[in-house]
Amino acid sequence: MKKPNIVFIMTDQLRADCLGYAGHPDVKTPYLDSLASKGVIFANAYSACPSCIAARAALHTGMEQSHHGRVGYEDGLPWNYEHTMAGELSKAGYYTECVGKMHVHPLRNYLGFNHVDLHDGYLHCARYGSVPYRESQFVADDYFHWLKQELGADADVTDTGIDCNSWVARPWTHEEKYHPTNWVTDRSLDFLRRRDPRQPFFLMASYLRPHPPFDAPQHYFDLYSGKDLRPPFIGSWETDEYLKKDGRIFDSKTGPIDPELIRQAQIGYYACITHLDHQIGRLIMALIEQELYDDTVFIFTADHGEELSDHHMFRKSRPYEGSCHIPLFITAGKNVLPDLKAGSICHTIAELRDIMPTLLDIAGAEIPSSVDGESLLPLTGEPEKAQRTWLHGEHSYGEFSNHWIVTETDKYIWHPRTGQEQYFDLAADPHELTDLIHEPEKQERISILRGHLIEALTGRPEGFTDGTKLIAGRPYGPTLPSATQP
Repeated sequence: MKKPNIVFIMTDQLRADCLGYAGHPDVKTPYLDSLASKGVIFANAYSACPSCIAARAALHTGMEQSHHGRVGYEDGLPWNYEHTMAGELSKAGYYTECVGKMHVHPLRNYLGFNHVDLHDGYLHCARYGSVPYRESQFVADDYFHWLKQELGADADVTDTGIDCNSWVARPWTHEEKYHPTNWVTDRSLDFLRRRDPRQPFFLMASYLRPHPPFDAPQHYFDLYSGKDLRPPFIGSWETDEYLKKDGRIFDSKTGPIDPELIRQAQIGYYACITHLDHQIGRLIMALIEQELYDDTVFIFTADHGEELSDHHMFRKSRPYEGSCHIPLFITAGKNVLPDLKAGSICHTIAELRDIMPTLLDIAGAEIPSSVDGESLLPLTGEPEKAQRTWLHGEHSYGEFSNHWIVTETDKYIWHPRTGQEQYFDLAADPHELTDLIHEPEKQERISILRGHLIEALTGRPEGFTDGTKLIAGRPYGPTLPSATQP
């Protein structure tokens, strides 16, 4: 039987609710809505360690975070994993191509891909003067190399004046064709042109946006600038202490204190999403015209979300829905996955570690024993079934470090620096507006979820638990010894 082609569309910092098919009142995503309507949507997909590096480690290895060893954000550590998503698909007979973001070390580590057209985005750590020549993104990043060939030695994404983690927003300063979002689509289309038609392919189109800088072309800003946008969600439990302290800093973890700047950040974020959507539309149309669509399986997701001033917070890494809840769907052309129930919603808890075994299952390849994730392929035919009942998430983040347990209906959070706990009834309160940790009728349920966290943390080197209770105040770095093993 002929193996299907696989197109894996990866985005960066796209929260689960900021899509048309997810019911967002403002954001428009017609092409992604089209794909999702023909597939199975996983409504409870999460990033268990929601920042770029740790999330991508789970994606590429299929491991949970205590096994791949990255429990926070730390650049510059080599990626040495025996089994990777692309490596196993290559062994299974696929030509594997990544276009766009990898965010691994060293920069040109292919992680098993046959070929990579690299654009890691604007990364400070790859621009410092002390970075070795071959690790500088001015040399090793294909998009930046191309941009300077096209526009001159001084051309850069920083021409907008926006930082890579900033909430400041403004339109792109060059012609749209020079935007990195367009570049990922352009290079993906070029791969389709030059591929070997006798070999099935795995294309990972790995887009940088809507991760800041919020710099979509002017047209996309115009779509939102005149709209009455839904305001951020602010929980009754939240404090504005950090907002008052840091809300005037251009890349603060709180986002801006000025309501107009919050609105501008929303406009910029939504503009980047719709621009991304239209570029994905180009890819879809090319697959149709090249008569590849009907023989292709599509998977769409993101590495983590964006808090976008929810609860006076910005960026990611925290345990709240804007940060850790991600979009995920699987769809397919008419000649593949005949059992897929188009237009269905699956409510089981899914995670990025599930992508690798799902892809290997689609490819008919063996799943390595090192993989912790579970294939989602059976659920595309039986979306009503449950597979994972709870998920442990975490992030080392200084005073904001967190561990959490999420289910289809609720979430328990433990802050290991202080021992503070939170509990949210997601079924009744999906935006986490009310913390029910002290409600008497919830204590039995909270105890069950706390027990799951104790189970997940037992044996961890930090000493978060003795097996019976959680222990606050333990040292908690971004990397475990398992991340540095060869």
